[in-house]
Amino acid sequence: MAQQTTITLVDDLDGGEADEQVEFSVDGRAYEIDLSATNAGKLRDALAPYISAARRASGRRSGTSAAPSSNGSSASERAANRAVREWAVDQGMKISERGRIPSSVLEAYQNAHS
Repeated sequence: MAQQTTITLVDDLDGGEADEQVEFSVDGRAYEIDLSATNAGKLRDALAPYISAARRASGRRSGTSAAPSSNGSSASERAANRAVREWAVDQGMKISERGRIPSSVLEAYQNAHS
């Protein structure tokens, strides 16, 4: 039996349909937000004067730690895994709170957020 899942991105600001996921970083913390094309444009327009006056950071991406955590995964990896687990539960998928995330769940998450 075939099953098809449809995922609709919702604009995190106004609740309408989102067109894209925008990633940005401030004060060493990385963020991502789902936005419509209109709201994504507004965000980019608001940041444009700051971006044009800034210099690009070199080396590692912002928000990453130079020292590994005690369990071998970074805080950003743990946050990403937590987001995948929360998304999977919201989609009605059965997933454990700990351990490796099944590749089928990761693939579905990536398809939903690309």
